[in-house]
Amino acid sequence: MSQYDAKILDAFLENQLKLFPEIVAEDREEAEDFLDMVCATVCDNERDVIDYMKDALDVSGMSRDEILSAEEVFPIEDGRYLIVEG
Repeated sequence: MSQYDAKILDAFLENQLKLFPEIVAEDREEAEDFLDMVCATVCDNERDVIDYMKDALDVSGMSRDEILSAEEVFPIEDGRYLIVEG
């Protein structure tokens, strides 16, 4: 079973041009394959996103809002977040 459910896949499909210069996935299956390939991370809440970003990327000097709106961070309608390092 995939860690990427329909809400996550749809959020990525709808917002992928925020991070990439062109479409990298056309449908849910392609999105799931791509997210698996790049080892995208799903975070349960804002605190998890901030902790992950502090560990994975240089976000020093960035505010909470700047981190949550970074191009790598995709908000999911249910309060979770998808992090895709491009």
